[in-house]
Amino acid sequence: MTPQGLRPTRRSALRQGLGALVFLAATLATGAAVAGETLRVLAWPGYADPDLVKVFEQRHKVSVQVTVVGSDEYLWDRVSANRGSDFDVFAVNTAELKRYVDAGLSVPLTLANIPNIAQQQARFRDRSAIPNISRGNDVFAVPYTYSEMGLIYDRKQVQEPPNSITALWDPRYKGRVLAFDTGGHNFSIAALALGKTDPFQLDEAAYKDVTAHLVALRRNVLTFYSLPEESVQLFRDHKVALLFANYGTQQVQQLKKAGADIGYIIPKEGALAWLDCWTVTRGAKNKALAEAWINYMLEKPAGQALVERQGLANTVDSNPNTDRGSKIIWLEPVEDANRRSAIWAHIISGDRPVALGQP
Repeated sequence: MTPQGLRPTRRSALRQGLGALVFLAATLATGAAVAGETLRVLAWPGYADPDLVKVFEQRHKVSVQVTVVGSDEYLWDRVSANRGSDFDVFAVNTAELKRYVDAGLSVPLTLANIPNIAQQQARFRDRSAIPNISRGNDVFAVPYTYSEMGLIYDRKQVQEPPNSITALWDPRYKGRVLAFDTGGHNFSIAALALGKTDPFQLDEAAYKDVTAHLVALRRNVLTFYSLPEESVQLFRDHKVALLFANYGTQQVQQLKKAGADIGYIIPKEGALAWLDCWTVTRGAKNKALAEAWINYMLEKPAGQALVERQGLANTVDSNPNTDRGSKIIWLEPVEDANRRSAIWAHIISGDRPVALGQP
C-alpha cells in the first residue's frame, strides 16, 4: 500500500509546492536584489545554480529570478498561461519545443548575440540534424544539456540487474518502485513495454492498451516523483528497489553522493533521451539580455557545473559517460500531448479514465 502522504493523487499539488519552494530558495540565494532590470528564468533543477546566477547579475548589472519546474506539463502551464509574458527565457527539450514554436510562445534567436555557440560540439551546431530547433532560416533554441532515461536499481534488493523496462511492472517490486509524474513520457515507456513500434505516435487501439498498462503501473509503484532531489529522498527513506530515472545521470550522481549502492542500466527496448535547449519567450522584456543568458550558459563554468554537480553532459565538452553505445530513443513530439495529460490526470488520481481519456 502506498504510504499516507505519498499517494499519487497528491503529486500535482506537491509538484507545484516544491516548485514554489525551490523558486523562493533560488531567488533568495542570489543575494541582495540588483537595482534595475530583472531577467526571469524558467529552468529545470541544477540548470541555474545561485553562484552562477550571481556572476551573471554582477556582469550585466541586473537581477535574475529563477523558477524551477518539475515536469513538461508544469513548464507548459507556466509559459502558456499569459502567452509567455511571465518569463524571458526557459529550458525545454527538443520534442516539447515544437508546441511552443507552433503556439508562437518561442521566438527566433539573434545568433549574433550568442557567439559561444561556436564552441559547441559539431553535432550540436548542425541545427538541420536536430528536430524542431529551427524552421527555415529561423533558429528558436540552443542545445544545453542531455541525458538518456534509464533504470536505477538498488543492488542490495535487486540481485540480477533488470534488462527490460517491464521491470517497473514486476510484482516482486510492488510498492518499491518510483516512476516520474508525467503523462507524456509514461505513455511512451508503457508503449515500449508493450512492444509498440512507435512510442510517440499512438493510434486508438494503442491508447486502450497503454492506458490499461499505466493503471497497472500506478498500482505497482510506491509513488510518482517530480524533482530529482525528491526521488533521492524517497529512494533512501522507503527502501526503493527500482527507479525510472527521468533525469538520467543527474539522479545517478545524486544517489551515489547520498551513499546509495545503485546500478544503472539502459533497457533492452532502449531508453528515451532528452536534449534540453534554451529558448526565448515572445513576452521577453529584453530579448538581448535573454540571449546573453543563453550565451553565458555555454561558458565553461556553467558547463562544468552540469558535469561535476549534476552528472549531466553539456554541449561543449565531450562526455563519454553519456555515450554508451546502447539503444537511445530521442524524444519526439507525441500525437496529442493534451490528451496524454488528460488521461494521466485520471490515472494518477485513481479515477477510471473516462472513455479512455477522451477530453
